[in-house]
Amino acid sequence: MTSQICIHCYVSGKVQGVWFRASTKEQADQLGISGWVRNLPDGRVEVLACGDKNSIDTLHQWLQHGPRLAQVTDLSYEELSWQDYPRFEVV
Repeated sequence: MTSQICIHCYVSGKVQGVWFRASTKEQADQLGISGWVRNLPDGRVEVLACGDKNSIDTLHQWLQHGPRLAQVTDLSYEELSWQDYPRFEVV
């Protein structure tokens, strides 16, 4: 069985107004990941994602570029202990 992990990310760049949150939710849903994504007042996007390590790695790679209209300039993240969320939500 693959280990279950969570990552907490901050995505910087042109990441608001480019469907970043909706696209992140779509990716997470396809990968079976739970958690949330939200815009921050400073222009970044914050993501908390929980799932199996392979799925989280795939989402992390996707977050490095995001959807087509996004321009990601920085992605910081930390691994967290497992948290159980029922689904992935835009908050």
